[in-house]
Amino acid sequence: MHSALFLIEFGAILLCLGLLGRLAGRFHFSPIPLYLLAGLAFGEGGLLPLGASEEFVAIGAEIGVILLLLMLGLEYTASDLVSNLKTQYPAGLVDFTLNAVPGAVAALLMGWGPVAAVVLAGVTWISSSGVIAKVLGDLGRIGNRETPVILSILVLEDLAMAVYLPIITALLAGVSLAAGSVTLAIALGVAGAVLFVAVRYGRVISRFVSSDDPEKLLLVVLGLTLLVAGIAQQLQVSAAVGAFLVGIALSGEAAEGAHTLLSPLRDLFAAVFFVFFGLHTDPASIPPVLLPALALAVVTALTKIATGYWAARRAGVGVKGRWRAGGALVARGEFSIVIAGLAVSAGIEPSLGPLATAYVLILVVVGPLTARYTEPLAALVTRRRTPAAPAAPVATVTAAAPAGPVRDSVPPPEAVEEPPRPTGRR
Repeated sequence: MHSALFLIEFGAILLCLGLLGRLAGRFHFSPIPLYLLAGLAFGEGGLLPLGASEEFVAIGAEIGVILLLLMLGLEYTASDLVSNLKTQYPAGLVDFTLNAVPGAVAALLMGWGPVAAVVLAGVTWISSSGVIAKVLGDLGRIGNRETPVILSILVLEDLAMAVYLPIITALLAGVSLAAGSVTLAIALGVAGAVLFVAVRYGRVISRFVSSDDPEKLLLVVLGLTLLVAGIAQQLQVSAAVGAFLVGIALSGEAAEGAHTLLSPLRDLFAAVFFVFFGLHTDPASIPPVLLPALALAVVTALTKIATGYWAARRAGVGVKGRWRAGGALVARGEFSIVIAGLAVSAGIEPSLGPLATAYVLILVVVGPLTARYTEPLAALVTRRRTPAAPAAPVATVTAAAPAGPVRDSVPPPEAVEEPPRPTGRR
């Protein structure tokens, strides 16, 4: 009976997701907001709460995040990652300053104390790698010039989580400085070791994984990814970081074959992830904290857009690409919920959980919209603000052309939009 109920519930979820995806495709927008609304309908306090399939959906959601980051890593080589991190670390500092500070200030203004301020700073700081990876794929922007800038910021945030999560865990548990330092050292050592292996022995790993048989290639790549992600998470490093590093370690035919085989699985489990996010949001807990969450969402959406614009401008990306980079970074998601969940479990502040949930729900819905419409909206505003050039008077006498070059006929460099940048090895 239990297995039959599980099949009915999970089958209904997948059927609903398929229909919502077709609806979104018909109107040419991302299906992520619809997946989240479906999760609210099936979750706690929703129209039809789940029972038998909730545990399986939770596991599927974890696999979804891992596959999203694996597929993102497959687009770039280890040398691409290292060079981007070396050049984009100032963008990581700007990202932290513009987006973590508003959360900390909001917590202090509400009288929640310094520990809650550190927690809410993390909630507002970290963009959702899973949501952004899905949006970039949906919009066909993986090969765009601004995409490496976006990925560099996301990777810097994910690697920063290897430092932040042990610190926040120690603060919430009230452990000693020595115990917290040991946990932090282990996390940093694991992240550094995985990155070193990916950079130094990427070709060896690719030869080991590569196979002419699609079945064997799928099993080896998926098994290796889940194994590394699980070990990373067990050692207080994000599973997403582990999966991303596995992706960049693979190259050549192994990467291309894995990308083709895993794309359908990624789409399936990514949809399950977004449903799971909605399942654990009680709609009744949102109204009391909606106004402060909305204000915080507006502020940090603008600061994320400013972060992406500044980082893309620093990388030499054209104006349109700068706006696209800023709009793509707005979404918050899995890390923000994990951070808030740690604080709720520790009993730091009862209102922090609902506030973080409402905040993330707003931005995870708005994020795909800003990724799509920030650049055309900015172009529209710019055109309206630019005064029309006066009409040239009709000359009665033909003047001789000047001997020198006409400088005004050459557009400024930043006005020229770069063509999409190929991803290199793919």
